[in-house]
Amino acid sequence: MSASPPSDRDNFIYDIIDEDLANGTHDGRVATRFPPEPNGYLHIGHAKSICLNFGIKHDYADRARTQCHLRFDDTNPETESMEYVASIKEAVRWLGYDWGEHLYFASDYFEQFYAYACTLIAQGDAYVDSLSEEEIREYRGTVNEPGRPSPYRDRSVEENMELFRRMRAGDFPDGAHVLRAKIDMASPHMIMRDPLLYRIKHAHHYRNGDDWCIYPMYDFAHPLEDAIEGITHSLCTLEFDNNRRVYDWVLEHCLPAEEVPQRPHQYEFARLNVDYTIMSKRKLLHLVETGAVDGWDDPRLPTLAGLRRRGVPPSAIRAFCHDVGVTRSESRVEISLLEHAIRDDLNTRAPRVMAVLDPLKVVVTNVDEDTVDWLEVPHWPREIDNDETRAVPFTRELYIERDDFRMDPPDDFYRLAPGREVRLRGGYFLTCTEAITDDDGAVVELRATIDPATRDSTAPDGRSPRGTIHWVSGTHGVPIEARLIDRLFTVPAPDAQDAPFTEFLNPEARVVQAGIVEPSVRDLPADTRLQFERQGYFWQDPVDSAPDALVFNRIVPLRDPWAAREEAARKEALEAKRKAKEAEKAKQRKRSMEAQRDPVERLTEAQRQRFAHYHFTRGVAREDAAVLAADDAVADFYEAALDAYDAPQALAHWVVNDLMRVLKDRSLAELPFGPEELAALVRLAADDVVNSRGAREVFDVLVDAGGDPEAIVDARGLRQINDRSALQEAVTAVIDAHPDEAARYRAGETKLLGFFMGQVMRETQGAANPEEARALLRDRLQE
Repeated sequence: MSASPPSDRDNFIYDIIDEDLANGTHDGRVATRFPPEPNGYLHIGHAKSICLNFGIKHDYADRARTQCHLRFDDTNPETESMEYVASIKEAVRWLGYDWGEHLYFASDYFEQFYAYACTLIAQGDAYVDSLSEEEIREYRGTVNEPGRPSPYRDRSVEENMELFRRMRAGDFPDGAHVLRAKIDMASPHMIMRDPLLYRIKHAHHYRNGDDWCIYPMYDFAHPLEDAIEGITHSLCTLEFDNNRRVYDWVLEHCLPAEEVPQRPHQYEFARLNVDYTIMSKRKLLHLVETGAVDGWDDPRLPTLAGLRRRGVPPSAIRAFCHDVGVTRSESRVEISLLEHAIRDDLNTRAPRVMAVLDPLKVVVTNVDEDTVDWLEVPHWPREIDNDETRAVPFTRELYIERDDFRMDPPDDFYRLAPGREVRLRGGYFLTCTEAITDDDGAVVELRATIDPATRDSTAPDGRSPRGTIHWVSGTHGVPIEARLIDRLFTVPAPDAQDAPFTEFLNPEARVVQAGIVEPSVRDLPADTRLQFERQGYFWQDPVDSAPDALVFNRIVPLRDPWAAREEAARKEALEAKRKAKEAEKAKQRKRSMEAQRDPVERLTEAQRQRFAHYHFTRGVAREDAAVLAADDAVADFYEAALDAYDAPQALAHWVVNDLMRVLKDRSLAELPFGPEELAALVRLAADDVVNSRGAREVFDVLVDAGGDPEAIVDARGLRQINDRSALQEAVTAVIDAHPDEAARYRAGETKLLGFFMGQVMRETQGAANPEEARALLRDRLQE
């Protein structure tokens, strides 16, 4: 089975693929993949990725050699199972897609992952770290302060290889060691500060049993999987944007360009977030495990299994994903857009029948008890070109909706009331002659008469009642259980509230009513989606419905006329905004596309040679080297700074992340300082004359007025305090001033260390040596 949703190829991912095909980047190949982790059931958010990845395979089949892989990212054994694997396969197939021969599991590559890890160790690009998880976080630094190298970072290749071998052999408990990439603990991108590659986890794997007790991290496995499978365009959601740096690093160091010239590239797009629901498998699992819902396929859930059981057609979900589009702008999608897509899909495929879900009995007094008048009623409205009809029995006893009757109706109520005439859908004009009430005054039954001359829904005298109501025969109607499915939560963003998300569960997300439906439903296949006139779209629950006990789920309600007007006004306003921002959208799209490109790809041949010198010879980080090489003036400034102080990586950080930030519309010649002053500042920071905070203050002064960096340090009192006795005095003063916080720290609230560091920096006007101050604080707070 294959699906071909409409595609205007109007998104930046398609633009990138178009350009790659035009340039012959991957020799006419387009290979994508959908890589779910088998730790839960897929939900509507995953549908966007499925439709994008498999849709590319379909849309480019006439222009390229295309394929889309289904790959299970099964590297977390504690949460994964074959149940989830089966459910994911079923969901992808149900959406209309097929992976053919391209079914893969990350667990099939474990031996290769291990070999690549050994390669990194042998190259000196990875090491076994024995810090605890908490210590690793602490050593990583902050967004404002560089990290510190682990004391185990300089282990020899031989020691690292032996420890890693023993990790695999199971010689160590969980958490004893990890394997880390050796990149840059001073990187401004925290994810590049020696990220984890492997961890020890003694857990039974659902496919490999107990063969392995070390498992690769996602950032290590993901790029290698893509490379092994020959993926060309690796599409991820935006939360993995920062991870692309590790993705490129792993490929570059495990698979050199000369060995794999056409490496995959990662591109990011905004994930799908829908109002009034949640898109976290962890939170969905919580609802399932606590019994808040009846399993992963509960029709109230946004899981694809739940939507399928509810009766939502897969074509409606494909159309919804297409309408939402692919951008890099995070936003929440109104659930009304999904409901609209479902209604639009069902409108021309769901035959109309009549069902009464809150029955009120009507006795037609001028009809004999044994009368059964079979009326031929259209299955479809006039605007749909289908003349199919069904036979509907009219009898003395009928049921109508309780809401279709009012004892004392308001002026805008056009349905049934005492003495009022209405049209019965597909049949006679009916007039209420009497309302019977119980002791509490509630209406329990109506008496009425019909006009026999109006059997074809018209009157010989030309009169036409203003109201039309649906009905079902009391003696021939079929009892049903109707489950009215509504929005799962009462607020648009339940997981963004101050209270736990479960407090916003909608108690009316499923309302069960005992109703009655016309008997023609028995002549239709059980999986037929129906429109219960004036009620909504329904279908038989595939689990609980039986021929002698019909159970119907409401797929989606019919649009309320007031809501339709509000929706029309909202769409009109959105369309006006869309037109006003059309030019800006085009610019954003271009920027999105540019942001996805490998910066090296944009370099000229001469710039590539400069990049290679910076990166491979001088050891500058890949992205920094590309930025420096792309601008001749910046490269000249950088090289002049290198002549003054030979620190390639440190100077590259300052030029790329600080100098270029302040340039904006200015040229380098307009700055009040030159490369020698920047080199002097970097040297002061490297020699611990000034800490990172002070160095940035000096840099700001240079930008504003220029000057000698060391003179600025002295004038502003920014020399770093390295003297232990002077720091001891500041540390003691801070702890003495905050006895309550000190007591909480000693009681186990160790995260307060950051609070004390802030106070010490304030006490010393930012001049304290952070490492010395932190060590002194720990010593004093443990006393």
